[in-house]
Amino acid sequence: MKSKNLKIELPSKQKYQYDTPEMMPNLCTQLLCVGAKGMGKTIAIVNLVKKLNFDRVFLISPTAKSNHSILSMINIDEEDMYEDTDDLTIIDDIISKVEQEGIEYDEYHEKMKEYNEFNRKIKNNQFNLISDEDLETFMNDHNEIVKPEHYLNGRRPKVALILDDILGSFLMSKGIRKVNNLAIRHRHIAPVNAEGGSAIGISTFFLTQTFRCQTGGISKPIRSNCNSLIIFKTKNENEFNDLRDEVAGEIGKELFTKIYEMATDEPHSFLFIDFNPKKEHPSRYRKNLDTFLIANDDGTITQRRYE
Repeated sequence: MKSKNLKIELPSKQKYQYDTPEMMPNLCTQLLCVGAKGMGKTIAIVNLVKKLNFDRVFLISPTAKSNHSILSMINIDEEDMYEDTDDLTIIDDIISKVEQEGIEYDEYHEKMKEYNEFNRKIKNNQFNLISDEDLETFMNDHNEIVKPEHYLNGRRPKVALILDDILGSFLMSKGIRKVNNLAIRHRHIAPVNAEGGSAIGISTFFLTQTFRCQTGGISKPIRSNCNSLIIFKTKNENEFNDLRDEVAGEIGKELFTKIYEMATDEPHSFLFIDFNPKKEHPSRYRKNLDTFLIANDDGTITQRRYE
């Protein structure tokens, strides 16, 4: 006997998708970057953030000034840099700023609807339907029509947050609930109505020297909600085993170890894992950002580099 009306139905509208360069990962993303001091974590993340063309980047780091030459590559506004990692209001302040981005984005699109309607009335000589409010909004003192403005011309802002060298701070102890909540909700920050709705979201990048929470590393809610990972070479066998146990997944521990060793066989090189790669990407594994590592059925690994 067949039951009726039990077929799974998909939403009629696709969720908003940010445009990213062809070989870059999708947004909104959450990335965990793990490596010892001096391995190049900040340089790797700055390069990735730059290639993803974010419109606004926030930084939480007590060492922001010492990394100025590197961070200048992504033009972080001074007001969006937070050095006092014992200030538990930081996360709230950043969320508030992103919510304001969403408000201005929605307001622009609403104004554009009114502007287009205003122009339609003029074109059709329906001057009797134009209100004084419309005239004040869309006409300047020279009787010229003024189009609404938005700093991205109405494009939805791409926002990133880099959290660098914050382990041991109040933010990651007394304030950990706020950080964990951000990690869980990062894609849903600043809901909007325009262009199909959804939210502005915050792509988050956590830089850490250790992986597991019990050794002073990143908490499980943050790790569990990451959809990409950067791993540098580690001399700590227990650290590597913990990491491999958590992310080896479909290819198994032995093949994962081969991929990891191939990716980290040069100074400052790293393994990049994208858990939700684009359809056109041949693998979720890469050496650095430009070389895909493709696991074959016979246990060998093929490298495919893109410029």
